[in-house]
Amino acid sequence: MTTRADGRALDQLRPVTIERGWSSQAEGSALISFGGTKVLCTASFTNGVPRWLTGKGKGWVTAEYAMLPRATNDRSTRESVKGKIGGRTHEISRLIGRALRAVVDTKSLGENTIVIDCDVLQADGGTRTASITGAYVALVDAIEWGREKGFVAKKATPLSDSIAAISVGIIDGTPMLDLPYEEDSRADTDMNIVMTGSGKFVEVQGTAEAAPFDKAELDQLLELGAKGCADLTQLQQAALGR
Repeated sequence: MTTRADGRALDQLRPVTIERGWSSQAEGSALISFGGTKVLCTASFTNGVPRWLTGKGKGWVTAEYAMLPRATNDRSTRESVKGKIGGRTHEISRLIGRALRAVVDTKSLGENTIVIDCDVLQADGGTRTASITGAYVALVDAIEWGREKGFVAKKATPLSDSIAAISVGIIDGTPMLDLPYEEDSRADTDMNIVMTGSGKFVEVQGTAEAAPFDKAELDQLLELGAKGCADLTQLQQAALGR
Protein backbone atom coordinates (compact mmCIF):
# COMPACT_ATOMS: atom_id res chain seq x y z
CA MET A 1 0.00 0.00 0.00
CA THR A 2 1.19 3.52 -0.82
CA THR A 3 2.49 5.44 2.17
CA ARG A 4 2.59 9.18 2.76
CA ALA A 5 5.22 11.74 3.71
CA ASP A 6 4.79 10.93 7.40
CA GLY A 7 4.87 7.17 6.75
CA ARG A 8 1.18 6.53 7.36
CA ALA A 9 -0.99 4.24 5.27
CA LEU A 10 -3.71 5.90 3.18
CA ASP A 11 -6.44 4.80 5.61
CA GLN A 12 -4.52 5.49 8.83
CA LEU A 13 -5.23 8.24 11.35
CA ARG A 14 -2.48 10.45 12.69
CA PRO A 15 -1.59 9.65 16.32
CA VAL A 16 -4.69 10.63 18.32
CA THR A 17 -4.74 11.38 22.05
CA ILE A 18 -7.70 12.46 24.18
CA GLU A 19 -6.91 13.86 27.64
CA ARG A 20 -10.27 13.79 29.38
CA GLY A 21 -10.84 16.23 32.25
CA TRP A 22 -7.91 18.45 31.23
CA SER A 23 -9.55 21.57 32.71
CA SER A 24 -10.28 21.42 36.45
CA GLN A 25 -12.80 24.29 36.27
CA ALA A 26 -15.08 23.14 33.45
CA GLU A 27 -17.96 20.69 33.96
CA GLY A 28 -16.54 18.66 31.06
CA SER A 29 -13.31 18.98 29.11
CA ALA A 30 -10.92 17.20 26.78
CA LEU A 31 -7.60 18.14 25.20
CA ILE A 32 -7.55 16.33 21.88
CA SER A 33 -4.63 15.92 19.50
CA PHE A 34 -4.78 14.81 15.87
CA GLY A 35 -1.04 14.70 15.17
CA GLY A 36 0.16 18.31 15.35
CA THR A 37 -3.37 19.69 15.71
CA LYS A 38 -4.32 20.27 19.34
CA VAL A 39 -7.71 21.55 20.50
CA LEU A 40 -8.95 22.22 24.02
CA CYS A 41 -12.68 21.46 24.29
CA THR A 42 -14.50 22.67 27.42
CA ALA A 43 -18.17 22.15 28.22
CA SER A 44 -19.97 24.61 30.50
CA PHE A 45 -23.26 23.50 32.08
CA THR A 46 -25.89 26.08 33.03
CA ASN A 47 -29.22 25.33 34.69
CA GLY A 48 -31.62 27.26 32.46
CA VAL A 49 -32.11 27.94 28.76
CA PRO A 50 -32.17 30.94 26.41
CA ARG A 51 -35.33 33.04 26.70
CA TRP A 52 -36.74 31.69 23.44
CA LEU A 53 -36.72 28.15 24.93
CA THR A 54 -38.00 28.97 28.41
CA GLY A 55 -40.97 26.85 29.48
CA LYS A 56 -40.74 24.42 26.54
CA GLY A 57 -39.18 21.60 28.53
CA LYS A 58 -36.15 21.40 26.25
CA GLY A 59 -32.47 22.02 26.70
CA TRP A 60 -29.92 23.56 24.36
CA VAL A 61 -26.43 22.61 23.22
CA THR A 62 -24.28 25.03 21.24
CA ALA A 63 -20.61 25.58 20.45
CA GLU A 64 -18.04 28.30 19.89
CA TYR A 65 -14.76 27.83 18.00
CA ALA A 66 -11.65 29.98 18.06
CA MET A 67 -7.95 29.80 17.23
CA LEU A 68 -5.16 31.19 19.40
CA PRO A 69 -3.04 33.85 17.67
CA ARG A 70 -0.04 31.52 17.27
CA ALA A 71 -1.92 28.33 16.50
CA THR A 72 -0.53 28.73 12.97
CA ASN A 73 2.93 29.56 11.56
CA ASP A 74 2.21 33.30 11.51
CA ARG A 75 0.44 35.21 14.26
CA SER A 76 -3.17 36.07 13.54
CA THR A 77 -4.93 38.98 15.25
CA ARG A 78 -7.48 37.98 17.87
CA GLU A 79 -11.00 38.38 16.53
CA SER A 80 -11.98 40.01 19.82
CA VAL A 81 -9.45 42.75 19.05
CA LYS A 82 -10.68 43.09 15.48
CA GLY A 83 -14.20 43.52 16.87
CA LYS A 84 -15.59 41.11 14.27
CA ILE A 85 -15.98 37.33 14.19
CA GLY A 86 -14.81 35.94 10.85
CA GLY A 87 -16.99 33.92 8.51
CA ARG A 88 -14.85 30.79 8.91
CA THR A 89 -15.16 30.97 12.70
CA HIS A 90 -18.96 31.35 12.48
CA GLU A 91 -19.22 28.46 10.03
CA ILE A 92 -17.13 26.06 12.14
CA SER A 93 -18.93 27.04 15.36
CA ARG A 94 -22.26 26.24 13.72
CA LEU A 95 -20.91 22.96 12.35
CA ILE A 96 -19.76 21.79 15.80
CA GLY A 97 -23.11 22.75 17.35
CA ARG A 98 -25.09 20.95 14.64
CA ALA A 99 -22.95 17.84 14.96
CA LEU A 100 -23.45 17.63 18.72
CA ARG A 101 -27.19 18.33 18.58
CA ALA A 102 -27.58 15.45 16.11
CA VAL A 103 -27.09 13.04 19.03
CA VAL A 104 -28.76 15.08 21.81
CA ASP A 105 -32.34 14.52 22.98
CA THR A 106 -33.08 18.04 24.19
CA LYS A 107 -36.19 16.94 26.09
CA SER A 108 -34.17 14.42 28.11
CA LEU A 109 -31.59 17.11 28.77
CA GLY A 110 -34.25 19.21 30.48
CA GLU A 111 -34.17 23.00 30.61
CA ASN A 112 -30.39 23.16 30.78
CA THR A 113 -27.80 24.70 28.48
CA ILE A 114 -24.38 23.31 27.59
CA VAL A 115 -21.92 25.52 25.73
CA ILE A 116 -18.86 23.84 24.22
CA ASP A 117 -15.80 26.02 23.62
CA CYS A 118 -13.29 24.61 21.15
CA ASP A 119 -10.03 26.55 21.28
CA VAL A 120 -7.33 25.57 18.80
CA LEU A 121 -3.95 25.66 20.53
CA GLN A 122 -2.02 24.40 17.51
CA ALA A 123 -3.25 23.94 13.94
CA ASP A 124 -1.95 21.38 11.46
CA GLY A 125 -5.09 20.54 9.48
CA GLY A 126 -8.38 19.04 10.66
CA THR A 127 -9.10 21.54 13.44
CA ARG A 128 -12.88 21.35 12.95
CA THR A 129 -12.94 17.55 12.93
CA ALA A 130 -10.73 17.36 16.02
CA SER A 131 -13.02 19.89 17.70
CA ILE A 132 -16.15 17.81 17.08
CA THR A 133 -14.47 14.61 18.25
CA GLY A 134 -13.13 16.16 21.44
CA ALA A 135 -16.31 18.15 22.10
CA TYR A 136 -18.31 14.93 22.37
CA VAL A 137 -16.12 13.68 25.24
CA ALA A 138 -16.47 17.01 27.06
CA LEU A 139 -20.25 16.94 26.46
CA VAL A 140 -20.62 13.49 28.02
CA ASP A 141 -18.90 14.61 31.21
CA ALA A 142 -20.90 17.86 31.40
CA ILE A 143 -24.15 15.91 31.15
CA GLU A 144 -23.03 13.53 33.89
CA TRP A 145 -22.09 16.53 36.06
CA GLY A 146 -25.62 17.84 35.58
CA ARG A 147 -27.06 14.46 36.50
CA GLU A 148 -24.99 14.32 39.71
CA LYS A 149 -26.21 17.82 40.66
CA GLY A 150 -29.84 16.85 40.05
CA PHE A 151 -30.36 19.10 37.01
CA VAL A 152 -30.67 16.11 34.66
CA ALA A 153 -33.05 13.29 35.62
CA LYS A 154 -31.29 10.18 36.96
CA LYS A 155 -32.77 7.87 34.32
CA ALA A 156 -32.75 10.37 31.45
CA THR A 157 -30.76 9.53 28.30
CA PRO A 158 -29.86 12.89 26.72
CA LEU A 159 -27.39 11.26 24.32
CA SER A 160 -28.76 8.92 21.65
CA ASP A 161 -25.34 8.12 20.16
CA SER A 162 -21.75 9.34 19.98
CA ILE A 163 -20.36 11.69 17.33
CA ALA A 164 -16.95 11.97 15.65
CA ALA A 165 -15.51 13.64 12.57
CA ILE A 166 -12.54 13.26 10.26
CA SER A 167 -11.10 14.83 7.12
CA VAL A 168 -10.45 13.00 3.87
CA GLY A 169 -9.16 14.17 0.53
CA ILE A 170 -7.65 13.36 -2.82
CA ILE A 171 -3.98 14.28 -3.19
CA ASP A 172 -2.23 13.64 -6.52
CA GLY A 173 -5.17 11.44 -7.53
CA THR A 174 -5.06 9.30 -4.38
CA PRO A 175 -7.79 9.32 -1.67
CA MET A 176 -6.34 9.71 1.84
CA LEU A 177 -7.59 9.87 5.44
CA ASP A 178 -6.94 12.58 8.06
CA LEU A 179 -5.03 15.28 6.22
CA PRO A 180 -2.35 17.37 7.91
CA TYR A 181 -1.87 20.89 6.56
CA GLU A 182 0.87 19.76 4.16
CA GLU A 183 -1.64 17.51 2.36
CA ASP A 184 -4.76 19.60 2.92
CA SER A 185 -3.19 22.69 1.35
CA ARG A 186 -2.59 20.92 -1.97
CA ALA A 187 -5.57 18.57 -2.07
CA ASP A 188 -7.48 18.19 -5.34
CA THR A 189 -10.58 17.40 -3.27
CA ASP A 190 -11.11 18.24 0.39
CA MET A 191 -13.90 16.73 2.52
CA ASN A 192 -14.99 16.65 6.16
CA ILE A 193 -17.18 13.77 7.33
CA VAL A 194 -19.22 13.73 10.56
CA MET A 195 -20.70 10.41 11.69
CA THR A 196 -22.43 8.83 14.66
CA GLY A 197 -20.91 5.93 16.55
CA SER A 198 -23.53 3.66 14.97
CA GLY A 199 -22.21 4.56 11.52
CA LYS A 200 -24.74 7.11 10.26
CA PHE A 201 -23.75 10.27 8.42
CA VAL A 202 -24.53 13.61 10.04
CA GLU A 203 -22.72 15.94 7.68
CA VAL A 204 -20.53 15.66 4.58
CA GLN A 205 -18.68 18.79 3.44
CA GLY A 206 -16.87 18.16 0.20
CA THR A 207 -15.33 20.48 -2.38
CA ALA A 208 -13.30 19.95 -5.53
CA GLU A 209 -10.51 22.42 -4.80
CA ALA A 210 -8.54 21.73 -7.99
CA ALA A 211 -10.09 18.85 -9.94
CA PRO A 212 -13.69 17.51 -10.01
CA PHE A 213 -14.18 14.05 -8.53
CA ASP A 214 -16.34 11.19 -9.79
CA LYS A 215 -18.73 8.89 -7.91
CA ALA A 216 -16.12 6.14 -7.52
CA GLU A 217 -13.77 8.59 -5.82
CA LEU A 218 -16.61 9.90 -3.67
CA ASP A 219 -17.40 6.35 -2.56
CA GLN A 220 -13.75 5.82 -1.66
CA LEU A 221 -13.70 9.02 0.38
CA LEU A 222 -16.88 8.06 2.23
CA GLU A 223 -15.43 4.62 3.03
CA LEU A 224 -12.23 6.19 4.34
CA GLY A 225 -14.26 8.63 6.43
CA ALA A 226 -16.41 5.85 7.86
CA LYS A 227 -13.32 3.89 8.88
CA GLY A 228 -11.71 6.96 10.44
CA CYS A 229 -14.82 7.87 12.42
CA ALA A 230 -15.18 4.26 13.63
CA ASP A 231 -11.56 4.32 14.84
CA LEU A 232 -12.16 7.65 16.59
CA THR A 233 -15.31 6.30 18.24
CA GLN A 234 -13.25 3.54 19.83
CA LEU A 235 -10.74 6.10 21.11
CA GLN A 236 -13.56 8.23 22.54
CA GLN A 237 -15.06 5.25 24.35
CA ALA A 238 -11.64 4.31 25.73
CA ALA A 239 -11.13 7.88 27.00
CA LEU A 240 -14.53 7.73 28.69
CA GLY A 241 -13.70 4.39 30.27
CA ARG A 242 -16.37 2.49 28.36
